[in-house]
Amino acid sequence: MNRRRIVVTGLGCVTPAGNDVASTWEHLAAGKSAVQTVEALKQAKCQVTIGAPVRGFDPGLLKVRQDVDRIGRSSQFALCAAVQAWEDAGLPGTDLDPTRLGALIGTGIGDQAETFQQTQKFVARGARAIHPLYVTKVMLNAAVGLLSVEFGLAGPTFAVASACASGGHAIGTALRLLQAGDADLVLTGGVEECFTCVMNPASFDAMRALSRRNHEPELASRPFDRGRDGFVLGEGAGMLVLETLEHAQRRKARILAELSGVGMTSDAHHLTAPDPSGQGAERAMALAVRDAGWSPQDVQYVNAHGTSTPLNDRTETLAIRKVFGPHADKLCVSSQKSMIGHLIGASAAVALVTTVLAIRHGVIPPTINLHDPDPDCDLDYVPHRARALSLDRALVNSFGFGGHCVTLAVSRHHPASSAPGVN
Repeated sequence: MNRRRIVVTGLGCVTPAGNDVASTWEHLAAGKSAVQTVEALKQAKCQVTIGAPVRGFDPGLLKVRQDVDRIGRSSQFALCAAVQAWEDAGLPGTDLDPTRLGALIGTGIGDQAETFQQTQKFVARGARAIHPLYVTKVMLNAAVGLLSVEFGLAGPTFAVASACASGGHAIGTALRLLQAGDADLVLTGGVEECFTCVMNPASFDAMRALSRRNHEPELASRPFDRGRDGFVLGEGAGMLVLETLEHAQRRKARILAELSGVGMTSDAHHLTAPDPSGQGAERAMALAVRDAGWSPQDVQYVNAHGTSTPLNDRTETLAIRKVFGPHADKLCVSSQKSMIGHLIGASAAVALVTTVLAIRHGVIPPTINLHDPDPDCDLDYVPHRARALSLDRALVNSFGFGGHCVTLAVSRHHPASSAPGVN
């Protein structure tokens, strides 16, 4: 069976490490932490006062047709990352059939700050105080709708919500749409805005999910370390332009990488805790490898979900060992959450952006703060410093509340090579 090959032609991101791809990559490759004390959390007397917010973001610098003051902050992040990806793909000024262009964005929380503010107005002054644009700011499909308008995307456009796996599901579904022939090009990724409303970090802390290492924020996110005590909340957006190989070649696009496969499963175990056997994560990785037409021994690198929570890191390690067997000891595995925290719905998209960059630059970003490895976490996590590696094939893991598991398979693009089912 012939199957369309899908390539990556554009990248964009807004992260705690920087408001564009270049600054984010430089920060991650240098192994720097973007975690800091968040003054708004201190003022609200939250028990957790650290996080990884986006810094220095100025929506006024966005060169878009829409009034950015009339849209939510999460949509502003998405628009900024999307403009970067669109320009990186060389799309401005091109004459493409709009009905063959789509967009999929994943988000886990949406614009909670707007809901909080409008609720306060409603309680204080009644229904007439609610802003007329409230609904269009908070609906989970707001960002993807705005991208459709901004870039004239008249093909399939919709939002995906599966907590921390949202971005991975959006990208994986975009891959399937392209393979099925429902579009030629899809702008896809994930977005999350977490700090305008302090209820977001306060809520995660209420369920004891966050690190409380307030006294040393840069050391708080420590995936696979024995001293880890929870994840650090981050925010941002990651966007990619995906298109069929034929479409990219027709318009003479620069090809950055190939999105080779996806695996999507569910633990069917618990709403927040991973299955301790790791079966959902194991099947997602195995399915992605098979979907890409690879053998487990072909994989060189796993960009881990690696949240810095006791259960997730141990379970993910177990799942990797089950999938790869003895080859697991030859893998590089690292978690960029050690540097930028957990970006919830944006995490998989930003991880895929950085994995494409790792393939392009031949550099694996490190896992920092891994000073006392957990005996149950016994893989090569690329501790402390980035590592040079000629990288061809990698996986990106993303697991979310609800038991959702997504793994994306990404590879270096070899023009003369064949994808599964392509002769």
